[in-house]
Amino acid sequence: MDYQNLLVSDRGAVRTITINRPDKLNALNLATLQELDAAFRAAREDAGVRVVVLAGAGEKAFVAGADIAELAALSPIQAQAFSRAGQNLMRAMERQTKPVIARIQGFALGGGMELAMSCHLRIASEKARLGQPEINLGVIPGFGGTQRLTRLAGRSAALELCLLGQPIDAVRALALGVLTRVVAPETLDAEVTAVADQLAASAPIAVAGILDAVTLGADCALDPALEFETQAFALCCSSADMKEGTQAFLQKRKAVFSGS
Repeated sequence: MDYQNLLVSDRGAVRTITINRPDKLNALNLATLQELDAAFRAAREDAGVRVVVLAGAGEKAFVAGADIAELAALSPIQAQAFSRAGQNLMRAMERQTKPVIARIQGFALGGGMELAMSCHLRIASEKARLGQPEINLGVIPGFGGTQRLTRLAGRSAALELCLLGQPIDAVRALALGVLTRVVAPETLDAEVTAVADQLAASAPIAVAGILDAVTLGADCALDPALEFETQAFALCCSSADMKEGTQAFLQKRKAVFSGS
């Protein structure tokens, strides 16, 4: 597929999807949301892809937010559709059975922070700044920010960030649980690559089971979540990868997982 707002490249089993609107600080408009939805669907359906890295073009921003010019012109009905498009995309991303890593080198504001929070892992430069500044525009986060921020960082932090609209630095975001890792700017790409390569070499069925158990289990009570974990564990034990992993351990060699 030819994308107008994305760059897509593969390095082995790692696919990188880059939002390519640097002149707009990679702001999310409806067309970009639709392209991201198509790109993630393609990654999900491609058996050769085991990991997705999501990045923003340029040095200034991962994604600086929604496209304000487009947002300002929305009717209430259009705004509802725009919100649902973003929410549907980001819900599908976090339900991916292939891990998604956000590479955050600069601003991740508004929709950009929401997009990052829907990724499974978030690796950021020390220069990154994150926030939900929608209140300054007279609106609230519309792509799941109020809910994912509450789940990641707690009610107090969610209220602070959404009500005051002030960005926080990467160190505080890490302390709140919003980020997974924070590294020096010059080591960001190496860190993302190392994590992506480790995941790409892991057993795909086990990776998918962990993603499912954590994502779906967080949305239900403990007992059914534990039962889901048990079933996922049993499924892993029926795989060739489980046999390969255990034999490799016993034989003191590196496992080679096939995804079967």
